[in-house]
Amino acid sequence: MSGNIPPATVAVATGTPAERLRTLLVAADSVTLLTPTHRAELTGRHRVGTDGRLRVELPADSGAARELAREGDLPAVVHAADLAPVPMPDRVRGRATLTGWLTVEGLRGRRPDLVAVLHLATAGITDIGGTTPIDPDAFATARPDPLAPAETELLRRLATDASTVEQLTGLVPARLRPADARIHLLRLDRAGIVLRVQAPAGSTARAHDVRLPFARPLRDPDQLGARLDALLGRPPRRALRTRR
Repeated sequence: MSGNIPPATVAVATGTPAERLRTLLVAADSVTLLTPTHRAELTGRHRVGTDGRLRVELPADSGAARELAREGDLPAVVHAADLAPVPMPDRVRGRATLTGWLTVEGLRGRRPDLVAVLHLATAGITDIGGTTPIDPDAFATARPDPLAPAETELLRRLATDASTVEQLTGLVPARLRPADARIHLLRLDRAGIVLRVQAPAGSTARAHDVRLPFARPLRDPDQLGARLDALLGRPPRRALRTRR
């Protein structure tokens, strides 16, 4: 491994809590909206706009949309969960809760969805950094990790490359890798790769996470191939790209 690559360490949170929340929302595996009388599953029907506000799309004939259209605004709670994109025990990487007032912004689509915006009052995230409240203004100005939109695809592709996974596993120091431990690819972000070290069956040891940091943070997914090559000390090769 190149001397320019920082050593592997026990993983800690990277980025501010607001950045981590924005990242979680980019590709959350579960997003649920609760109003006083209705519940709506919103996975894939939510986005954070350039103004930093969370927008959700509700089928116009749904109970939540009808309630909102009738009332004009509603108190609302949004729960979101982030799961590791590859199989492993305990895939939950983070959970978030946002509260505020939901108002109608307009209609969208051929079978129009009601687009509503959440005027944020409180937000919080529970992840590797613990449970942290997030100021609404900080949420609005934060930016998600640049790999967030592509992380699921990239991590799944890496997981199918047995040689690369073996090389990454070899970078985990012996003191952080018990004998017979199982290693899983947990996270990929601009700062590096996080591995989940799972204790062998029958062990009382708890799973823990290890970060393999890149020499320099990524700015976009197309830089991943070069960063991996540097991390693993191998000659540069074709970039690992997402499908366009």
